[in-house]
Amino acid sequence: MSAPSVDSETSERAAVQSLASPLRVKRALDLLVTVPALILLAPLFALVALIIRLDSPGPTFFRQTRIGWRKRPFQMWKFRTMVPGAAEDLHRDLILSLVRGSNVDPVQRNAVPTARIYKLSDDPRITRVGRWLRKSSLDELPQLFNVLRGEMSLVGPRPPVTYEYDAYEAWQLERFEMPQGMTGLWQVSGRNRVTYRRMHELDVEYVRNWSLWLDLRILAKTLRAVVVDGEATA
Repeated sequence: MSAPSVDSETSERAAVQSLASPLRVKRALDLLVTVPALILLAPLFALVALIIRLDSPGPTFFRQTRIGWRKRPFQMWKFRTMVPGAAEDLHRDLILSLVRGSNVDPVQRNAVPTARIYKLSDDPRITRVGRWLRKSSLDELPQLFNVLRGEMSLVGPRPPVTYEYDAYEAWQLERFEMPQGMTGLWQVSGRNRVTYRRMHELDVEYVRNWSLWLDLRILAKTLRAVVVDGEATA
């Protein structure tokens, strides 16, 4: 295998350096919002934790391996919304069918049922409190700790589970060129009403057109959707 040319190494280094400064600004925004939010939301965290423990046996939090920025795995946190020991088979089957449906030829795709995102309806694994947590997006709040640790950003493509990532095609990997986020462009562009493929197209669009102003707009729309309209966004 031949060694990379000096020109290619130089251009690679320049690309990394050109991205580093904007990402520092993005990271500063994450910390500016996340640190006060964790302090202000501490009583809510305690209340939700108590309700979860009273509703069903098992841990308060749920951790799952996700694929983050630059394709690095990490443990993403949520409030537990399912019964303890819930199997992933149902979700895996759904996701893999969506991935396969999104990657067929555009002409053939017309013959495939529209692959809407993303969640199972009437999932028997979800607890009573879990349904409320998901509907209100409160189950996503522990991801603020992932943001604090630098594993996620407030805004960015959603981090996929490992079996979803393993089924990706090359065009979908562009999603990992920015930090993965709690909310993003697809969540404020129709959420579960858009197709699975369109979700990925919006994530790629976000990566290609990222700006601090775009992050602020998405955060504002997310806050409105959750607080004013009472709709979950993730």
